[in-house]
Amino acid sequence: MAFRPALMPLRTEADDATVVGLGCAPFGNLFSTVDDQQCDATVARALDRGVRFFDTAPHYGAGESERRLGHALAGVPRDRVCIATKVGREILTADGEPAPLGTVGASTGPDLSADGILRSLEGSLRRLGTDRIDLLYLHDPADVDAALRTAMPVLDRLRAEGVVRAIGVGMVWPDPLTRFVRESDPDVIMIAGRTTLLDHSGQRELLPAARERGIGVIAAGVFNSGILVDPVGSPYFDYREAPAPMQERARRMAALAADAGVSIADAAVQYALRLDGVDAVVVGARTPHEVDAFVRNSEAAVPDPLWEQISRV
Repeated sequence: MAFRPALMPLRTEADDATVVGLGCAPFGNLFSTVDDQQCDATVARALDRGVRFFDTAPHYGAGESERRLGHALAGVPRDRVCIATKVGREILTADGEPAPLGTVGASTGPDLSADGILRSLEGSLRRLGTDRIDLLYLHDPADVDAALRTAMPVLDRLRAEGVVRAIGVGMVWPDPLTRFVRESDPDVIMIAGRTTLLDHSGQRELLPAARERGIGVIAAGVFNSGILVDPVGSPYFDYREAPAPMQERARRMAALAADAGVSIADAAVQYALRLDGVDAVVVGARTPHEVDAFVRNSEAAVPDPLWEQISRV
């Protein structure tokens, strides 16, 4: 893949690049428990399949995802992978106190202070077992005004000093994320669940604004929590059961995809990738089988007429 200039910081130093990244939220025991061996095998399969971009955060399992990703990447040449993590939340112990630096805690809480961001980054470096971060996101800040005023200048400084290669903001909601695009200077933004077959809200203002400013876009949550993988067996949208009309839409899309010889998951991944301005997708996985599945989704040959058929559903 030839990244646009805005996404050049996401190339590995060995000049590898893929259009899919491994989302490591499941490594933090999201929805179900995993172990180190399972995470090691999942990362190994991703590397075997050509995936070079790995996305994690202190919030995922209160540091467990970062620790496990670092364990899985130990011994892998650092210049062959790109690692993204996030700041803006503090890891806490079971007593609600700040966890010792670089450890795994019990929960997280918001912290947009300059000291909090620097402490978060140092803790991430220790858990990941690396000396640098390729992409540092501000993670879903609730107070956009405070984040623009206090947090983004710190990320700007870290980038200018070469501590991180690129900076970004990751959010679920497109309107506040559009403010970051227009009022700050990120290299990359991540939009979760809003550039999908079922939710186009990120395409109205956010993607055009990012294109105008030359900011890279990574799409996450392309399955909307499961409904765009299996509308019958996993009819969940944004982590709760989808409304009946949405379930019916997804089932109709799945039937159209099946008639075209592909799966709805194939269409879901490639829908995001074909949007003007979206550079890559990040898909979470907890097993090697799930890695194989999303790589296959990204490579499937989706017939052009299917997009027009789906647009009418």
